[in-house]
Amino acid sequence: MDRGLHDRDSAAAAGERRAPAGAGADGGRDQASARAAWNTLALEIHQVIVRVGWIFKTETIIMPAVLDAVVDSGTLRGLLPVLNRGGQSLTPLLFSGWLSRAPLKKWALMRSSALMAGCFALLAVAWMPLTARRPDLLALLFLVVYATFSSCNGLNQLGVAALQGKLIAPGHRGRAMLVSVSLGSVLAIAAAWLWLGRWLEEADGFPKIFAATAAFFGLAALVPPFLDEPPDSGHPVLRQPGAAPDRRGWWSACRAGIDGWRQTLAADRSLVRLACVAACFSAVLMLFPHYQAFARDRLGSQIGSLLTWVIVQNAATGGASLVVGPLSDRRGTRVVLVWLVALSALTPLLVTGLARGPHGVAGEWFWLVYLPLGLNPLSLRLFTNYALELAPCPTEHPRYVSIVGAALAAPFVLSPLVGWAVDRLGFEPVFLLGAVVIAGGAVIAGGLPEPRQRLPPPPPLEKG
Repeated sequence: MDRGLHDRDSAAAAGERRAPAGAGADGGRDQASARAAWNTLALEIHQVIVRVGWIFKTETIIMPAVLDAVVDSGTLRGLLPVLNRGGQSLTPLLFSGWLSRAPLKKWALMRSSALMAGCFALLAVAWMPLTARRPDLLALLFLVVYATFSSCNGLNQLGVAALQGKLIAPGHRGRAMLVSVSLGSVLAIAAAWLWLGRWLEEADGFPKIFAATAAFFGLAALVPPFLDEPPDSGHPVLRQPGAAPDRRGWWSACRAGIDGWRQTLAADRSLVRLACVAACFSAVLMLFPHYQAFARDRLGSQIGSLLTWVIVQNAATGGASLVVGPLSDRRGTRVVLVWLVALSALTPLLVTGLARGPHGVAGEWFWLVYLPLGLNPLSLRLFTNYALELAPCPTEHPRYVSIVGAALAAPFVLSPLVGWAVDRLGFEPVFLLGAVVIAGGAVIAGGLPEPRQRLPPPPPLEKG
């Protein structure tokens, strides 16, 4: 792989390409630096707004509680991670090639953000008419909308990753994550404190929660058009002999995407190892819908506890980002990713430990479970950042990110089985097995290379 090409392209995207000597060199560098700073700020603003909206639909807490309010079933609860990760992997499979060829990625980010808002706007409108008359249809609608939202979110994350790889240099991505996550967490906690707790206690609170989510995602959709993104006309994608034409059906697009994934995986063993780590880490995401059900069924926790857990998880995410962001910039993404995966194994162990204590004590201290869960958003972000660094050139960014997303999603076909096992065997055996799988992923991650150490140092700037 041409790592030098990757380094030069990343530097150019962030405004760090060496300017030609002579008059005007400083002005060109200043203009490129100003563009990089503006684009970084715009992406941070977009991510902050999305994070504020996200707290109203927290995957680990709010979404399982919404489904339980309609129908309390471990099997249906186990479908949530399947729909979540399955949807997030389907759109990258279909659209990663298209996004690689698109000269401007910001329009995909704008449209996907608007579609995410539309999904929750539909739930806000439909909830009250269906909740009393047809709860069965409401449960079906919720699952369909949740799957659709997850697909839109997959395209949204792919767009963010492509723009980040194009516009922000590897050594600056940790800082961008720090700003967006820490500031977003503070504002999200404030929004939850002002509105979420009150709405959770109200009989008609869920439509308000959905409307707030839609409003913030809609606001985020207004940001991408302001990105100063240069077109990718200088990086054409060469069509392979015998490849399908650009205008093709979804099945042909799937086959072409799978063929591209297979060729990429065959050429990059490090990507294969990263995919194995992501598959093991998916146990974290499969288990999280069952934590709040465990607290409700075994410890007698009330719905008011959801606000505390949401705040604790987001505070943990924001606090950890203060360390994770700068550390990944200075020491590299690999070492931080290994530690985050290892620490994520603590969550199911902590739940199991609390289950063996007195119910009163366990219920009082159950908020501790959501401290390590706060590492999940950072871990997922670092999986993306590491995939971007592994990619040999910016045009491969969407494909590498989509492969890692698919590796995260593939084990989720077992998620309904996890829900069935919880119903039949109980929580503790399932949680212990999940901890073992996650720890195995950390061991595999220890063999990942550090891509930045394989990159040549940037050339010194010439003085005019």
